[in-house]
Amino acid sequence: MTNATPSREDIVKHYVFDPEKLERVSYRKVNPPLTIVEPDPTWPAQFELLKARILAALGSGTALFVHHVGSTSVPGLPAKAIVDVDLGVADIADEASYAPQLEAAGFQFLAREPLWWNHRFFCWDGDRERGLCPAHLHVWPPDSPEVVRHGIMKEWLATHPDERELYARVKREAADRSSKEGETMMQYNLRKEQVIREILERAFRHKGYLP
Repeated sequence: MTNATPSREDIVKHYVFDPEKLERVSYRKVNPPLTIVEPDPTWPAQFELLKARILAALGSGTALFVHHVGSTSVPGLPAKAIVDVDLGVADIADEASYAPQLEAAGFQFLAREPLWWNHRFFCWDGDRERGLCPAHLHVWPPDSPEVVRHGIMKEWLATHPDERELYARVKREAADRSSKEGETMMQYNLRKEQVIREILERAFRHKGYLP
């Protein structure tokens, strides 16, 4: 595992999504609804089941870390019923070391984003019979600034109720508008992107990463 850590400059840099740079691997078999629900106390346990599934597929030698991130990781935050997971692998370019194993474990390989720290994106459709919601699996190199950003956002929202309430309101408004317009998950994400950046910048200033 590399000991490299991302620079503060990279951590505070906002990624600008360009759909033309997305390398599509496959399309979702099931499109989850753009519905914001109240916090579910089972979400942390559902993450632990996903983590166990990932580690069983890859082993701790390949899976350098498995983190619960996103809205379902923040206590008290309404969210889409989709568990977000960050997975770190030593060599993101060596897809043979993780992609087939994850697909065999039920994760569908959806896309590559070379310009976003070589992000690889997988999804899991969930298991309704067992009451398990879908998941988004984000695979990163271990020194990705985005992993740090996710951790900062999670901690900030968990410890600042006013920011949590603001984000919840924006999420509901974005989901409602996107649902009415028949938009995709990516378009929903773009609707709340500016507020996410503003929240992150306040968190960065608190940590001394920005003046």
